[in-house]
Amino acid sequence: MTRLLSAGRDTVNYPDRGATRRRPLPAGYHHLHHRTRIGRGQAVFEAAGAAVTTFDAHRSSGMLVRAGHGAVSTGSRVVVGIGFGRLRIDAPCEVIWTAYEPHRAGFAYGTLAGHPECGEESFMVLRDPDGTVWFEVTAFSRPGTWYTRLAGPVIPFLQLRYARLLGRTVRKLAAAA
Repeated sequence: MTRLLSAGRDTVNYPDRGATRRRPLPAGYHHLHHRTRIGRGQAVFEAAGAAVTTFDAHRSSGMLVRAGHGAVSTGSRVVVGIGFGRLRIDAPCEVIWTAYEPHRAGFAYGTLAGHPECGEESFMVLRDPDGTVWFEVTAFSRPGTWYTRLAGPVIPFLQLRYARLLGRTVRKLAAAA
């Protein structure tokens, strides 16, 4: 089994740790920014924030997630898997930063050795002053393996599709709460 919660044994496999928290994103990577309207109000914000920070949104979108229980914390490890059986690809990550604030909830994770990409991705729930709630994915990445280099422009397309799927999933989870 992949090491999961052994913070400090590995480091992220890219030099721009924490860059999703600040702007601009670093050069030399593919950039992704996707935003989905979730709804309105405090209850929607809280439900969406919980779905994101406990990996319920990832799990509900079909990903296999191996992580600690409860809300994410800086330094915790997670492995996100896609596919089935021998065709599954595991993507080990470390939570780089978290936000648990009155109008922002979410986190960013960075890729570790063994991840098919190199980079960082943040998943945020934001509440505007008018009460509108948004889910936002921001990422920078570049290929980390021969097969992601070979896939070329297919990878950014798949990343955008997944960001859109996560947005729809967060909206459904927030509406159901």
